[in-house]
Amino acid sequence: MKVKKASLLTKIVVLALLIAAATALLNLQHKITAAQADLAQAQSEVAAQKQINADLADAVENSDDPERQTDIARDKLGLVEPGEYVFYFTD
Repeated sequence: MKVKKASLLTKIVVLALLIAAATALLNLQHKITAAQADLAQAQSEVAAQKQINADLADAVENSDDPERQTDIARDKLGLVEPGEYVFYFTD
């Protein structure tokens, strides 16, 4: 029985196909890595937004708390109690 050897053209075609497949796999790996990074970024943003939403829900839920209203008046509006003085120290 005679075994037919592959011609040079066949070897070149097979080599070209292997190179093309390897290039496609590397490109796909790069895309997967980029997609994983995007996913991690999106998950981080979702977690941050959930925290913001929880803080806002707490603020709405406790909006009638007199202590909270006093804190807002002092910190955000700069108001003081009658007879109270605020001192600001500068360098």
